[in-house]
Amino acid sequence: MNVADLIALLLQHSPALIVAVPLLGAFITPLISRLNDKVRNVFVILTLGLTASLVFLLASDVFTGNIHTYIFGSQDLALPVVRILFEVDAMSAFMAIISVILSLVAVIYSWSFMKENTGLDKYYTLILLMTAGMLGMELTGDLFNFFVFLEITSISSAALVAFWTNKAKSVEAGFKYIVISTIGALFILFSIALFYGQYNALNMAMIASAIQYTFLDKIALVLLIAALAMKAGVVPMHMWLPDAYGKAPSSITLILVGATQASLYGVFRVCFTIYGGAINLSSISIGWILVILGIITMLLGVAMAIIQTDFKRLIAFGAVAEIGYILLGIGTGLVVMLNPEMTTTGLAAMKGGIFHIMNDALDVGLLFLVAGAIYYATKETSLNKLGGLARNMRYTTVFFIIGLLAISGMPPMNGFASKLLIYESTYQLNPILSIIAILSSIMILAVFVKVFHSAFLGPALPKFENVKEVPKSMLIAMGTIATIIIIFGLFPELIVNNIVEPAANALINYGDYVREVIPSFTGGV
Repeated sequence: MNVADLIALLLQHSPALIVAVPLLGAFITPLISRLNDKVRNVFVILTLGLTASLVFLLASDVFTGNIHTYIFGSQDLALPVVRILFEVDAMSAFMAIISVILSLVAVIYSWSFMKENTGLDKYYTLILLMTAGMLGMELTGDLFNFFVFLEITSISSAALVAFWTNKAKSVEAGFKYIVISTIGALFILFSIALFYGQYNALNMAMIASAIQYTFLDKIALVLLIAALAMKAGVVPMHMWLPDAYGKAPSSITLILVGATQASLYGVFRVCFTIYGGAINLSSISIGWILVILGIITMLLGVAMAIIQTDFKRLIAFGAVAEIGYILLGIGTGLVVMLNPEMTTTGLAAMKGGIFHIMNDALDVGLLFLVAGAIYYATKETSLNKLGGLARNMRYTTVFFIIGLLAISGMPPMNGFASKLLIYESTYQLNPILSIIAILSSIMILAVFVKVFHSAFLGPALPKFENVKEVPKSMLIAMGTIATIIIIFGLFPELIVNNIVEPAANALINYGDYVREVIPSFTGGV
C-alpha cells in the first residue's frame, strides 16, 4: 500500500477514527500512568495530535464541498440491526477543528500546570473522554447519539470542574454543572422521544425530511433550544458558567469553552438542519428571539464582568458576553433569510456569527490560560491582591495584551474581523443593535484594561518581587493560541473564504445535507 492509498483509507474512515482514537486513548492512559508520568503525558499529547491530524485531513476534503457519511452497522438493509450514521459537513468540520485545537493546547499546558497534583491518570483520561464526547456531538448525524456524546461530555466535564476536591467551591461548581447538565439532558431525551414517536426515526436528516412542524414538533424545538442554550451559557440560563469556568483548573476551562461551543453548535444544527424546511415561515420570529437573547447575554455579561474582583470569574462573564455576539450574528441571519433583498446581509451575519465561534474560543481561551499562569506563579486570583507582574512575567503580559485586544474586537486581532461582520450586518437590520454591540465591545475593552492595570502594571508587591515566568510548556500553549489569533486577524479573508463561508453555507443550504445523507442511510430509498 502506497502513501496515497493510506491517506485515502484514513480519509474514508476518519469520521470514526476521530472519535475512536481519543476514546481508546482514554482507556489506555491509566495503564501507561503506571509506567511513567512523562510517558503518559507524551502519549496523551500524541493521541490528541493524531486526532487533530485526522480532523484536518477530513476538513481539507469537506471544505471543498464534500459531505462525508460513515455508517456503523450492517450495510445490508434487510438485516434488522441498528445503523448509526456519522455525517460531516463543513459546519461539523469547523467545530471539530475548534474542539481538537483546544484539547491539544490544554494537555500541553497541563504538563507543567498540573504536575504537582495527584490523580493525573484520571485527569488525562477525563480530558480524552471529554474530547471524544465533543467530537462525537459535532460529527454524529443521529439525535440519540448526540445525546449519548453530550452525556459523555457533561459527566467528564463535571468531574474535571471538581478536580480540585480539596477546594469546596470547586466541588460546588462541579455539582451545579452536573445538575444543569442533567436537566438539559432530560429535555433533549424527551424531545428525541417526541420525534421517534411521530416519525419512527432518530437520524437528523430523516427527521428533517419528514417533519411536519406539528404542535409536538414545536414543543420539541423549545425543549431542544432551552436545553442546549442552557449548556451554552446563554442568559438567563448562564448561572452555572461563571462558577464552572472560574473554579476549574485553567487548562480545563479552556476545554470547557469548546464544550460550550459544541452545545451552541447543537442549537444551530437543530434550527437550521432539523427544522430548516419547517420553520421558514417562522424564521423571522425565531431569529428575533436569538437576537434579543444575544443582546441580553451581551449586556449582562459585560455588566457582571465590571464588578468582579476574581480574575477568572471576570473572564467567565466576558465569555458570557461573547456568546451574545454569536447569537446576534446567527439571529440576524435568520431574520433576513427570507428577504431576497438582504441575502448578502444575511450571509454576512451568518459568517460573522460562525467566525466568532472560533474567535471566541481562542480569545477567551488565551485569557484563561494567562489567568492560570498568574495563579501558577502567585497562587492568587484576586485582582485586589495582584500588581506589578509585568516586570517578571513579560511573556505572559504580552499574551494577555493580545487576548485583551482580541476579545475587545480591536484591530489587527481576530476578534475585530468577526465583530466587524456582525456590526455591519446588524446595522442593516437595525442600527440600534449595532450600536449596542459596539458599546459592549468598548465596555469589554475598559474592563480588561482595568485588569491589565491591576495585575500587571505598577510597582511589584513585596510578596511578588521574586515571581518567575511560567514553564516553557505553558508558554508554548499560550503562544500557540496567540499566534493563531494574530494570523486570523492579519488574514481574515483567507479564513472566511476557505473555512467560515463553507460552514455558513452548510447551515443555510440544509437541503444539501438531507439529500446527501438520506441515500447513505437508506440505501437510496
